[in-house]
Amino acid sequence: MPTSNQHWGLAVRPADSQRRRGRPPALGRRVAAVGNSALGHHDIFGVHLALDEALVNAIFHGNAHDETKRVRFACRLSPERIHVEITDEGPGFDPDSLPDPTTPARRGRPGGRGVLLMRAFMSRVEFCDHGSRVVLEKVRDAVG
Repeated sequence: MPTSNQHWGLAVRPADSQRRRGRPPALGRRVAAVGNSALGHHDIFGVHLALDEALVNAIFHGNAHDETKRVRFACRLSPERIHVEITDEGPGFDPDSLPDPTTPARRGRPGGRGVLLMRAFMSRVEFCDHGSRVVLEKVRDAVG
């Protein structure tokens, strides 16, 4: 399992997923390692949720369920932060064009909250390469 100051990654395809909104088994173990990196329970939940949303978006929206395309997941862990990059092989998107899921007209509609959740739980969310790569970073809160 990864330890402090290590960098690791993997690539997944849609067929690797256990269920539509689930992570591939190997990725689940890696995400668990991310959560066990000296974060509090609230931060562990938030990191897991943000990574899950980003991965599902990459597989189902970015790569449009295309089993010939891969999603790349790279992570760097240190005692101070978790840095994750998720890249799909899709055409990308403009995150600024997403409708606001908190408006009254959108509240009852399914979907559209993934980016909102990523931004709420992570210290940094940056979309690169025309939206086909997302950088997620969680800085560990100072204790004391």
